Amino acid sequence: MPEVNFALGTMGFGTKVDAATSLNLLDRFADAGGTLVDTANCYAFWNDPSGRGGHSEEVIGQWLTRRPSLRDQMYLSTKAGAQPVGPGDWPANREGLSASALKAAVEGSLRRLGTDRIDLYWAHMEDRTAPLAESAEAFGALVAEGIVGRLGCSNHPVWRVERARQIATANGWAGYTALQLRHSYLQPRPGAPVPDQSHRFGWVTDEVVDYVDSEPDLSLWVYTALLNGSYSRPDRPLLDAYDHPGTTRRLAALDKVAGELGVSRNQIVLAWLIGGSPAATPIVGVSNQEQLDEALAGARLRLPAEHRRLLDETA
Repeated sequence: MPEVNFALGTMGFGTKVDAATSLNLLDRFADAGGTLVDTANCYAFWNDPSGRGGHSEEVIGQWLTRRPSLRDQMYLSTKAGAQPVGPGDWPANREGLSASALKAAVEGSLRRLGTDRIDLYWAHMEDRTAPLAESAEAFGALVAEGIVGRLGCSNHPVWRVERARQIATANGWAGYTALQLRHSYLQPRPGAPVPDQSHRFGWVTDEVVDYVDSEPDLSLWVYTALLNGSYSRPDRPLLDAYDHPGTTRRLAALDKVAGELGVSRNQIVLAWLIGGSPAATPIVGVSNQEQLDEALAGARLRLPAEHRRLLDETA
């Protein structure tokens, strides 16, 4: 069975997607050969009256308890830094990335996930109140202790990622080796506000592509790869920021390739991301079996050279 190079996004598991459906989707994903599961300790605080997250991790923990033999097959990715921890409005009340916050965050994630290790642990968003060296040392210690296998950061500017990596290298600590940012085939107008994107530095840019291409140990994970259903669902039209001539041209190229290959727009987008340079690991959130099956097929699709060239050269 071909490798399934995408991560199952579980942001809504336990809130928007009920526990029973979530468990069934995890079963189907694993049985189809899926190995990457992405979550965060804050998912999904905005969907719960308590204003606290952890629901997604709890569902994954329940699933692993039901199917413990799959723990070694699954590569668990979770995040710290954005969980609300006190009164006030988010993001001012988030936990942040201090050493004490990370200690509490990882303990909570391990408990909810029902595991003794996290394969990939992310700094979810920036915290400029915590010195980079303090965060880097705390993250590195988790790797040294065997609690975490690998480190990544999400929604950070490139200069701070590189500075943190240099601090880690200089001190002999494990450093970030993965970036998680927003990316898809369609792109918004430069400078246009995108209402569903709250992270200033949460985008894949040309600089990010060059950075990942230039650093052999860095990998790229991307979220909102399918634009929350806007490629395929009439009830989810593209946001105004995507209303420009480039979108028209790219949708035409996408439809041409999809029609010639007999697959969906979503599948072409996933294949384009996975087979790109640098290759990206898309995080795909699903809420039903049909969406999961479509994503699995897209992750296994390999674009012929002429079709990839058409997609790449259309701007």
